[in-house]
Amino acid sequence: MLLIRKARIEDLDAITHIYNEAILNTVTTFDTEPKTKEEQTEWFINHNSKYPVLVAEFRNKVVGWASLTRWSDRCAYSDTAECSLYIEQDYQGKGFGKALLTTLLQEAEKRGFHVIIARITEGNDMSLNLCKSLGFRYIGTMREVGRKFGKLLDVHLMQILFDAQLE
Repeated sequence: MLLIRKARIEDLDAITHIYNEAILNTVTTFDTEPKTKEEQTEWFINHNSKYPVLVAEFRNKVVGWASLTRWSDRCAYSDTAECSLYIEQDYQGKGFGKALLTTLLQEAEKRGFHVIIARITEGNDMSLNLCKSLGFRYIGTMREVGRKFGKLLDVHLMQILFDAQLE
């Protein structure tokens, strides 16, 4: 059975493994060097109750994670966050990503975010389709903004808007 829950510090080894797998083998992240446990610990500590990290646990194993991150440090963007989602390769295409992102979006709405942005590298049709299925809208493409594995890559921007009331 799949369990989606708030990440704990003891999940960091699994989170780091999943992320490093993506760094080394995919263009889903533009990081190019694997992360150390120290780097990931600092990353984890910088997430707080407004910017959670969630994990997908299947048969007592963390198989994916998702997070909200501040979109910008400028105050006017305080109701906007960026989402990230990574699923261990052997568990992709089984609905775990959809369950995890659905829960993350529910958490974002509870926290009063108005906009969630996703940046998706060209060729990542699985993520594009997942975001579309959950209500994200395509808002543009940044052309050739990243270089990985010797290729210049486009990044597609998608966003979802919540009906949060302005205070």
